Amino acid sequence: MNTTESTTFSDIIKKSVLGNFTSDISVSKILITLAIAFVIGLFIFILYKRIFSGVLYSKSFNVSLIGMTMITAMVIIAINSNLVLSLGMVGALSIVRFRTPIKDPTDLIFLFWAAAAGIVTGAGFFTLSIIGSVVIGLILFLFIKNASVENPYLLVINCDSDESEQLVHNQISKSVKRYNVKQKTVSPGNIEVTLEVRLHKGEGNFVNQISELGGVRNAVLISYNGDYVS
Repeated sequence: MNTTESTTFSDIIKKSVLGNFTSDISVSKILITLAIAFVIGLFIFILYKRIFSGVLYSKSFNVSLIGMTMITAMVIIAINSNLVLSLGMVGALSIVRFRTPIKDPTDLIFLFWAAAAGIVTGAGFFTLSIIGSVVIGLILFLFIKNASVENPYLLVINCDSDESEQLVHNQISKSVKRYNVKQKTVSPGNIEVTLEVRLHKGEGNFVNQISELGGVRNAVLISYNGDYVS
């Protein structure tokens, strides 16, 4: 009886493993899954390009979001169809390391979104991947797009005296919504001041007025995403 029970248990394991090992994937399933993954990846691509609020837009990074969605979906198809392959693939993928630095937390959200969408799509949950992507996209569009309407700027000014610096502050207070000093460097004959300013809509010409003030050597206005390292 013990032999029979042992044989029965062994047969169950062999059937589950060998059955999955010899399974095949239909071409229609592959094409449908990859097509849906491409559409979702394209949606992520368009949304990222539309709401990007950083300094330098990277098209290669954005295109990689489409590739990540489709590649992840392809991997999940293989894992679902073959138990033995899934175990080997998990071990192989565990040694992969990505060294590209992510400077903006928003980029990390899009990377994780592309990977998650590929996983859900490859698992066959097409409705979940489509509806979930639409909802996530709407939320990101509403919050990030509205938050990026009022972009901060860095204003770097070099002047030669305390009097000219005071003239600069008086002019800035009249021309911008609000501002605050980020950094001030004083050296013999030169004062460099870095300020974060919030401009009125369409009013960036005030830099010309500042550069014409007495004692001001130069004024530079720089757009940035709000991250500042002192």
